[in-house]
Amino acid sequence: TAALSPFAVTRRIGHPYQNRTPPKRKKPRTSFSRVQICELEKRFHRQKYLASAERAALAKALKMTDAQVKTWFQNRRTKWRRQTAEEREAERQQANRLMLHLQQEAFQKSLAQPLPQDPLCMHNSSLYALQNLQPWAEDNKVTSVSGVASVV
Repeated sequence: TAALSPFAVTRRIGHPYQNRTPPKRKKPRTSFSRVQICELEKRFHRQKYLASAERAALAKALKMTDAQVKTWFQNRRTKWRRQTAEEREAERQQANRLMLHLQQEAFQKSLAQPLPQDPLCMHNSSLYALQNLQPWAEDNKVTSVSGVASVV
């Protein structure tokens, strides 16, 4: 008999997935009673993590398995993290909107107030003209000629 080479390729006949073991059937979703959920939520509100002895005692009191309580707490912590992240993001966006509003108010107030006269500008006509230039004012129209802006 000829020795098989380690590089010999065994070929399957038929569909490539045909020889695989069939997938395991998923366990149906466990539904908990309102009383169980209420007690789990109360405990979660007080304590986000349970020690194994606490978990076993809670499972026994609620007529659940240790694994069910453990899984419920893991899922609840995930939900809690997502909710708190969404709340923090909403608060951050609200703070940003408030800051923009305050900046706009401050800018509008700065436009309404006359600029204080700088003593250096009072004695230099070019600096005096620059100090009083307000390109954002409505009566000034800015035109650009060959890349140089001028106020008309």
